[in-house]
Amino acid sequence: MIHNGFIVLEEAVVKGALVVQGSRIAAVLEREEDERPWRFSHPDAAVIDAEGGYILPGLIDIHCDAIEKEVQPRPGTLFPLELALLEFERKLPVHGITTMYHSLSLGVGLSLRGDHLLTGMVDLIHQYNKERAMIRNRIHLRFEVSYHAGLPIVEQYVEDGRIHYLSFMDHSPGQGQYHAPGSFQRYVMKNQGITLDEVAPIVDELMERRAQIDWSRLAGLGKAAALKGIPVASHDDDSPERVHAMEACGMTVSEFPINMETARFAAERGIQVCVGAPNVVRGGSHDNNLNAEDAVKAGAASLLCSDYHPSSLLASVFKLAGTDGSRLPEAVKMAALNPAIAMGTDRDFGSIKPGKAADIIVVHFYRGLPWVSRTIVDGRCVYSAQTRNI
Repeated sequence: MIHNGFIVLEEAVVKGALVVQGSRIAAVLEREEDERPWRFSHPDAAVIDAEGGYILPGLIDIHCDAIEKEVQPRPGTLFPLELALLEFERKLPVHGITTMYHSLSLGVGLSLRGDHLLTGMVDLIHQYNKERAMIRNRIHLRFEVSYHAGLPIVEQYVEDGRIHYLSFMDHSPGQGQYHAPGSFQRYVMKNQGITLDEVAPIVDELMERRAQIDWSRLAGLGKAAALKGIPVASHDDDSPERVHAMEACGMTVSEFPINMETARFAAERGIQVCVGAPNVVRGGSHDNNLNAEDAVKAGAASLLCSDYHPSSLLASVFKLAGTDGSRLPEAVKMAALNPAIAMGTDRDFGSIKPGKAADIIVVHFYRGLPWVSRTIVDGRCVYSAQTRNI
């Protein structure tokens, strides 16, 4: 039992106790008089005091490429994949993330995106999950649509069901994230530590490949993924026309639309729109694109992800909740239930409800910032923190 806390349910926040039996949520006790008889009938049960904190469902992060930076924290410095996975995974319960869709990119020559590193990490995550795990490790394969040599890899992964989420990306200059003149070149120079002259052949090759994209083959790949129960997303949509085009590829999630017009259009068509938690926390896009909080307030965004900064996910939830917490259930949904719905896993995950998996976090505050004091995955405590007074 977790008691003496404020439980964030799908539609309300209640003061009460939460009962976990095995790996599942057994009951939500909203009245103190219901708690006493339960404790009397279960004298050997462990009782956790939430100490007035919030009790939330574990967060589900559908897009975070920070594991790539764990492998390659600086250009040219590669660390062993095993070390990177273990180090990164144990950071996630600290931030309240109980399910992570590790975002691994194929075909984007901007960071850790070599084919052998991607396939190696996919194999490692699958093997690791069989042996042990702190959280639920899933795979989000991000495919650059102009990388023709990578199509057989993606097609095989889809056929074998070895990925859990697929997104189509186009990082070529002049559209999407890099619609502003020179923005692509500046990013590559900064990210890879190379000169403008060295960027030029990268741009030339990318634009040549883009002109040869086989959209019909991508549409077939998207449909094959959908048949396997693998959700498909688009990335950096910059117009309603782009949304239409990506729908033909099986897209049901639009990640990081560039402007409000595109976000609204996607949302009106029933597409789940995902915005970045760092954008919410910082108060704007680092590329001067769509302001995430504006999109949420306009009803044009329904999902939050950490993008590249895991600790931002929980912070963004409480920022969107408002100073009085009145919007907390809806904000929590954006990082828990709605992602579960988008991934097709909401029967078991995403909210505090009897019968669902016991993925739970307890949250307190320090100087107005949320911090996780306990993380439970499948009914097991995988993280617990105590502070000390100095």
